[in-house]
Amino acid sequence: CHSRVISNAKNTVQSFKRFHGRAFSDPFVQAEKTSLAYELVQLPTGSTGIKVMYMEEERNFTIEQVTGMLLTKLKETAENALKKPVVDCVVSVPCFYTDAERRSVMDATQIAGLNCLRIINETTAVALAYGIYKQDLPALEEKPRNVVFVDMGHSAYQVSVCAFNKGKLKVLATAFDTTLGGRKFDEMLVEYFCEEFGKKYKLDIKSKIRALLRLYQECEKLKKLMSANASDLPMNIECFMNDIDVSGTMNRSKFLEMCDGLLARVEAPLRSVLEQAKLKKEDIYAVEIVGGTTRIPAVKEKISKFFGKEVSTTLNADEAVARGCALQCAILSPAFKVREFSITDLIPYPISLRWNSPAEEGLSDCEVFPKNHPAPFSKVLTFYRKEPFTLEAYYSSPKELPYPDPAIGTHFLVQKVTPQTDGSSSKVKVKVRVNIHGIFSVSSASLVEVHKSDENEEPMETDQHAKEEEVMDFKMQVDQEEQQKTEEQQQAQPENKGESEEMETSQADSKDKKVDQPPQAKKAKVKTTTVDLPIENQLVWQIGKDMLNLFIENEGKMIMQDKLEKERNDAKNAVEEYVYDMRDKLCGIYEKFVTEDDRNSFTLKLEDTENWLYEDGEDQPKQVYIDKLTELKTLGQPIQARFQESEERPKAFEDLGKQIQQYMKTVHAFKAKDEQYDHLDEADVAKVEKSANEAMEWMNNKLNLQNKRSLTLDPVIKAKDIQAKTKELASICNPIVTKPKPKVELPKEEQKPPEPNGPVEGQGDGNSGSQTADEQSAAAAQTATEKKLPEMDID
Repeated sequence: CHSRVISNAKNTVQSFKRFHGRAFSDPFVQAEKTSLAYELVQLPTGSTGIKVMYMEEERNFTIEQVTGMLLTKLKETAENALKKPVVDCVVSVPCFYTDAERRSVMDATQIAGLNCLRIINETTAVALAYGIYKQDLPALEEKPRNVVFVDMGHSAYQVSVCAFNKGKLKVLATAFDTTLGGRKFDEMLVEYFCEEFGKKYKLDIKSKIRALLRLYQECEKLKKLMSANASDLPMNIECFMNDIDVSGTMNRSKFLEMCDGLLARVEAPLRSVLEQAKLKKEDIYAVEIVGGTTRIPAVKEKISKFFGKEVSTTLNADEAVARGCALQCAILSPAFKVREFSITDLIPYPISLRWNSPAEEGLSDCEVFPKNHPAPFSKVLTFYRKEPFTLEAYYSSPKELPYPDPAIGTHFLVQKVTPQTDGSSSKVKVKVRVNIHGIFSVSSASLVEVHKSDENEEPMETDQHAKEEEVMDFKMQVDQEEQQKTEEQQQAQPENKGESEEMETSQADSKDKKVDQPPQAKKAKVKTTTVDLPIENQLVWQIGKDMLNLFIENEGKMIMQDKLEKERNDAKNAVEEYVYDMRDKLCGIYEKFVTEDDRNSFTLKLEDTENWLYEDGEDQPKQVYIDKLTELKTLGQPIQARFQESEERPKAFEDLGKQIQQYMKTVHAFKAKDEQYDHLDEADVAKVEKSANEAMEWMNNKLNLQNKRSLTLDPVIKAKDIQAKTKELASICNPIVTKPKPKVELPKEEQKPPEPNGPVEGQGDGNSGSQTADEQSAAAAQTATEKKLPEMDID
């Protein structure tokens, strides 16, 4: 792909993961746009698209479609390696991804025809890859082992601290710098050499995208060399730009000086995770580093210095995330038996809900999930309403958000809300959820209808009551701990009927699994029924159902197109291969089997075909290549066949000759009164002799004719005819010469007593003369040996 990036720069897309779920007008997209070789465009929906040439025409693809293409390719690679279809997958995303970005990745998996079992945070995947194989983790009741994971990759920097116990991990906190990564270090070198070569060779490198991309690749190589080498290193690029060769030097200390500002950013996220998790440096058991950029000695040093301990590199820096995903996929799939390991992740940004409050005639809001709240998780909120109402979800601390729009869903409309029969407000229970993918939703709503109530439900909202009655009823705190429960089971948890203790469990730690029904010493019995209410969602940057189906259909068409294109290319390559192969062989092993005239005209035909392939035949439909190959093969096939026959014929004649000799040997032995054959019938032996002599005559005749015939002509006799003759001879003679000798009766006293009737050693079932298995096999072996003997002797 490295060479493709340069040779086909505008049509090779890379590093597009960062545009998921983002508007084209997003400042981040605008800033990135200038440094890309390919073109970003604004799609009709306002989101970011990529403009490329596909099948000779300009096309705009959504980021989801492009990721879908990548996933399709990965799916195909996996299927080829596993030799079986792949459907389930786990996809990792940076832990700082917002709702819109996660949903966008989810859509991409659907476009690729994959069933995404989980979208997992990269930091969590790394923690799983670390923890699942550890046999010495503290027991559940013991103090957990705290491990910090530092992942600095190509484009971002993520840190997490996790608490491990036997069979489980809990993410305590995460922190990140979303733009600090390997590419920033590469950029430093690129900037330096752009300036250096600009002065030295009078080149404006940034004006030529190909030159710039080449410089990026060379700078990345240089950076890697400097990680292992502190001396001066050369930077040489031949024919760099306008046919000019360029050269310069760089060393590690100068490079680090340039990257001072970047290295200064390493510490903040490390400090942040400890503060969030309320841990001291002494509480940290180990610091594991992954990601290619952690190989830079200065980065490693910064991390190590901050924690005052050596960093560990027990995980594979490049594969740890992928391994974590594979393990999570195996855990979630029923097809694999994996060690039980539960994961409690967290919500990185606080999530709030906002709604119109009839009492206050204004907006009310409430934080439903504070920062670092465990996930997946559901909570139930209770509202008192007479008519449908709208909830709006948003991230409540936009300053923390590496994303311009704090909105999650512009509105979740709870429909079909009606007043109670007496005209008072109905109690509406709304369940909000952050699911296993880290995606927020208002997952269900239900209307609680109270019948024959003895209690005096608040019929109206009063000012002082406004806040109270919209208080949250956090009863669904069972979700997380048992990861083994499927999402469906988790969602189907019975809802709490103890409506009165609305705030009591709200701050309960998610460890309290005993959140089922609290004891209910309540007022007079109330008969309630709940009615499910429909919810209409309007989410930020959501691809509509119809659009998604269209994308799925298009991906299918493109897969077919790729398949057809591959078949077309294969057909073309087959013609090219045949031309080269045949040309070599006509002057080599086939030379004796074709006349000079035929060889010359065939060679000419092959040359014409080769020229055609590079001119008019460059881009033809598959059938044209198939026909071309058939036409060439009609000329080549007879030559190949003659060669093939000349290879196989001598062996076939030799086999026939050997067989004739064997039978004649038996005939002579019989005539010499050899006792081995004295049981054979004279007439039968005469038949063997006659057949063998006839075969000999036939063989000599064919050999003479073939020897006189030119190799450039089709043979007189084919190898398969000779083999058929050999078979025919054997079918006549074999039964005669391998006839077993008659059995000799043993003297009376040596004869075995007859087998008893009835079961022998518990094996029979009362049938007469039953043998044991051993005896049967011994008898069978004896018969076989007797049958074989004469034949073996002949051999």
